[in-house]
Amino acid sequence: MAQPHAPIPASFEDFERQALAKGYEQALVRTWAPQQIVQQHRHDFHASALVVAGEMWLTQSGTTRHLVPGDTFELDRSEPHEERYGPDGATYWVARRTSAA
Repeated sequence: MAQPHAPIPASFEDFERQALAKGYEQALVRTWAPQQIVQQHRHDFHASALVVAGEMWLTQSGTTRHLVPGDTFELDRSEPHEERYGPDGATYWVARRTSAA
C-alpha cells in the first residue's frame, strides 16, 4: 500500500526550514543542464530531495525511476547511483546530512 506523501513545501525557504528542523545540515538548489548524464558515483552524505522542475532518471540498485516535479528521492551515504536529465534539464531541492541520523 502506498504511503501518503508529506505536503510539498511552497518555497525553497520552507523546504530548507523543514530540512534543518529534521536534522539535515544544509539544503541546496541543484540545477542540471539539458540531457546531462552523470555516471555512477557516490556521495559522502545522505540526501533527501524534491524535484521542482524538468525531469530526470535516477538509477539506484539496478532500478531506474523517472522523476518529475513533485517526486522525491533519497540517497544513503555512499550509495552508488546514476543520473540522467531530460531535454529541459532539471532542478531539485536537496537536503544533505553527513552526520549519523
